[in-house]
Amino acid sequence: MNIEFRAATPAEMSQFGALTAYAYGGAFGEGENNLAMTATRPEWTLCAFDGSALVASYATLPLTTRGNGNAVALGGVTTVATAPEYRRRGLLRAITSQALEHQLEAGQSVAALWASQAAIYQRYGYTSASAQLSYQIDTTDLQLLDTASNTMDVSRGPLDTIMDDVKAAYRSYIAPRTLYLHRSSALWQSNVLTATDQSGPVYGALCRDGDNQVRGYVLYTLRDSRVEHRARSQLLEIRDLVALDIDAYRALWRFLGRHDLVGRISWQRAPLDDPLPELLAEPRLLHAAGNEGVWLRIVDVAGAMAARGYCCDGEITFSVSDDQLTPWNDGGYHLTVSNGQASVERTGRTTELNLTCKALASIWCGRHRLSQLAHWGLVDGSPDIMARADSLLATRHLPHCPDHF
Repeated sequence: MNIEFRAATPAEMSQFGALTAYAYGGAFGEGENNLAMTATRPEWTLCAFDGSALVASYATLPLTTRGNGNAVALGGVTTVATAPEYRRRGLLRAITSQALEHQLEAGQSVAALWASQAAIYQRYGYTSASAQLSYQIDTTDLQLLDTASNTMDVSRGPLDTIMDDVKAAYRSYIAPRTLYLHRSSALWQSNVLTATDQSGPVYGALCRDGDNQVRGYVLYTLRDSRVEHRARSQLLEIRDLVALDIDAYRALWRFLGRHDLVGRISWQRAPLDDPLPELLAEPRLLHAAGNEGVWLRIVDVAGAMAARGYCCDGEITFSVSDDQLTPWNDGGYHLTVSNGQASVERTGRTTELNLTCKALASIWCGRHRLSQLAHWGLVDGSPDIMARADSLLATRHLPHCPDHF
């Protein structure tokens, strides 16, 4: 087998789309608003060719994510597929190894993907970095505990007139957070604004305070005859909901609850630290369920640790070992945070912690604390060191990435 690994040419992108569409049952390669195909340039791909036949595909989108309040360059891995007759031959491992080198050269200190199978990507050093909640609730069950007077106004508006305010609110909302993406027009279109015959058109509403300042928004679809109910047969699906404070959050849900013909409000991408369960009189009627989120890998240890934000000053020494796909990361590091600014230096001295690349990714984004990983037998270290590291590496919010790519 004489396999060549290289980027696809523009003429070969039809093969790229055909393979990914086949591998994912049509999820890729179809539809004018499919981000993976419409936004992927040939030079971002890395494929395996057997002669002229494209037999394995892979692409890295150059994205920007949030790292506890800082912008961080992210390699968004997508459209990973291998033709079934070429599987179990190590093609994906070879591609992933080369892709990580390319991401390092591009300054993408972290990589992320939506995993088709966890077992595949855990072998390559990825860890589950976020989770999301799905809600299903009837408007009649949407009873908030808080009875304070509402000082916020929520009103609908045409998308073309409110999107500037929507995007500004989104930027403010994600600023202190982790793993939210800086949305390009393609990300907005593919994840939020694309309407289908099944979902119906996308509507938008802005929440304003007493000074007429935008404090949040909700984008949603509304469709009749989707719920089996004699009086309330409509389905309202939330595409995106952002509130810059808790009063705006309550006001947006009050607005949604005024849709009397809606038998079900559905939100599939709520963050794990969403406050709604704590605000409802009967939170069980949310029928909340947890779903897996995005997976994360550290590409450049020093770059990733220096790029993210920190909530306090301090220092730790740690080492990373046995990272076979990114051997440039192996070794010791001294992390110092002063006045919120991080510096990372290589060190040859004895380190306080020895971490796998998966453990480092988990604590980098705030998915787990080091003390939790130690309790599970995944990290060794003294309780004092764990407590100091937990404080230094804490994030303001739990990580969340509602956008697929």
